[in-house]
Amino acid sequence: MSDFRSAYRHGFVRVAACTLRTTLADPAANARAVLESARECHDEGAGLAVFPELTLSGYSLEDVVMQDVLLDAVERALLDVVAGSVDLLPVLVVGAPLRFRHRILNCAVVVHRGRVLGAAPKSYLPTYREFYEKRQMAPGDDIRGTVRVGDSDVPIGPDLLFAADDVPGFVLHAEVCEDMWVPVPPSAEAALAGATVLVNLSGSPITVGRAEDRKLLARSASSRCLAAYLYAAAGEGESTTDLAWDGQTMIYENGVLLAETERFPRGARHSVADVDLDLLRAERVRMGTFDDNRRHHAPDFREVRFRLDPPAVDIGLRREVERFPFVPNDPARLEQDCYEAYNIQVSGLEQRLRAIGGPKIVIGVSGGLDSTHALIVAARAMDREGRPRSDILAFTLPGFATGDRTKGNAVRLSEALGVTFEEIDIRPTAELMLDNLGHPFSDGEPVYDVTFENVQAGLRTDYLFRAANQRGGIVLGTGDLSELALGWSTYGVGDQMSHYNVNGGVPKTQIQHLIRWVANTELFSAEVSAVLLDVLDTEITPELVPGDDVQSSEATIGPYALQDFSLFHVLRYGLRPSKIAFLAWHAWHDAELGDWPTGLPQDKRVAYDLGEIRHWLEVFAQRFFGFSQFKRSALPNGPKVSSGGSLSPRGDWRAPSDMSARIWLDEIRREVPDE
Repeated sequence: MSDFRSAYRHGFVRVAACTLRTTLADPAANARAVLESARECHDEGAGLAVFPELTLSGYSLEDVVMQDVLLDAVERALLDVVAGSVDLLPVLVVGAPLRFRHRILNCAVVVHRGRVLGAAPKSYLPTYREFYEKRQMAPGDDIRGTVRVGDSDVPIGPDLLFAADDVPGFVLHAEVCEDMWVPVPPSAEAALAGATVLVNLSGSPITVGRAEDRKLLARSASSRCLAAYLYAAAGEGESTTDLAWDGQTMIYENGVLLAETERFPRGARHSVADVDLDLLRAERVRMGTFDDNRRHHAPDFREVRFRLDPPAVDIGLRREVERFPFVPNDPARLEQDCYEAYNIQVSGLEQRLRAIGGPKIVIGVSGGLDSTHALIVAARAMDREGRPRSDILAFTLPGFATGDRTKGNAVRLSEALGVTFEEIDIRPTAELMLDNLGHPFSDGEPVYDVTFENVQAGLRTDYLFRAANQRGGIVLGTGDLSELALGWSTYGVGDQMSHYNVNGGVPKTQIQHLIRWVANTELFSAEVSAVLLDVLDTEITPELVPGDDVQSSEATIGPYALQDFSLFHVLRYGLRPSKIAFLAWHAWHDAELGDWPTGLPQDKRVAYDLGEIRHWLEVFAQRFFGFSQFKRSALPNGPKVSSGGSLSPRGDWRAPSDMSARIWLDEIRREVPDE
């Protein structure tokens, strides 16, 4: 069995997009350059290396490409590449002009371990601006058959898919330059037929603005096709008689740029990234319209199968894995996400209030993260509706473990916002209920069990609902997406229930950044911002059990950073737990590696070893799959906020309440080392 830390074991394939220093009309020199670059890619563990258009001859030869001497030399150079590939890992996709019947075809030739797997001719030849390729070569869109390479007949046509038997999901398709620019590219049909890795061998001389056009098309192709898209353009060495070349390479995956090289390089360069084949498969499974489109636009493709034989050892991971998948590291993206998330919540609440006649808002405020954020959402909604904030009825409901700091922040925030504020001490009623139940606490025993906790949680919600009945309001829920995932709420008459919940689509890690964003954007007064920042610095606690030590939520259910990491990858992609553990280890094992979201305090920039990741992943699997669904099956309304998904039974997550977590727990214990 391969090493747990091997990327290939977890559904990745390492790919490279290469540009070379071309030697015009010297195929042997170009073959040597290809093999030199291929060996570097091999040493880096790459399973695929893609080179520019007409790699072996050079793109800018014009009529010289029709010379038999050149074409003979190209064939010999191609066989040199084939021979040199025997001991190399990567599938090599090189460009070559090949003779076929009466014409010359501009081909992407696919080579692996001493064998030509096939050739994909360029389908669409440009005849505009500086191009007139039809003068020398024929379009290959109608080619289906075989072509002679050395002593072998190999398949040729734009209808070829190259599938690895031992790397599930690695299905390759090649197109050439202009093929990307047409309304219906060959790669689009190939993706519908099953290709997950699309490559483009390009000549593409550079003019001002063209590099951005290429990026737009590559990004769009990867996003629409739910695929990886590799682009490799010609660079140094091509003729500058009338044109110039920039050697642009880039790798996109489902609309995300994974890697690129600098443009106008001196010498060979390659961009390298690890493509997540599981992610692409999961996206296609979930987007039913993708396969619906296949029924109309996927012609028959021929499949060529091969074995990649990837390394079974740790080769690292060549892609960024964000520690907080709900919270981007990029400051501009984080700013945009916070703006959108906050306003989604605000506008959702506004519509609900308008739809039911503009009731008052009843909310319990504890001084903790969730109720604080729900309160500032409510305040903004009232401002936008032109209503007084006094129509927000904020209650603090201290119990047996309410702390001075949290209660003080609840009071300060309510006063600073100008909402109607009231305190109801639930302890007398809780004592009466515990006494009626014959609970040991009523006899002075320090028994702080689930009954003791839920009596308090239930009473708080009960008071809020009755206050809403009494004063013409609705109860605004405060529980967040992370708590819903872990079942960290009291069912029924408890914090699981409300008339409308603005936080139900927002995970705990994102709420922290939303509060920081609101404080820093000065939507409210300086006093409000000061309280918000103090709330962020407070331990996350349900405040239900008295004692000298603060009752920590994360000590029981795990660090929200890790649990939100697991939630995102389960909800968004349905990944197996062992892969989540692999990704989590890469994201979290070293606090000094990688970027952190803007504004995250230094003391929150921690690391977790594999044993900790495994332990809390077991807790997540047990709670998420095992015994929390019944709470999610009865969720109140509330807006979906993140593309990571929601847990509404009417939306992103529908599951039985009596399901077992056994298969997920078994997979963790079988596949994930504990150290």
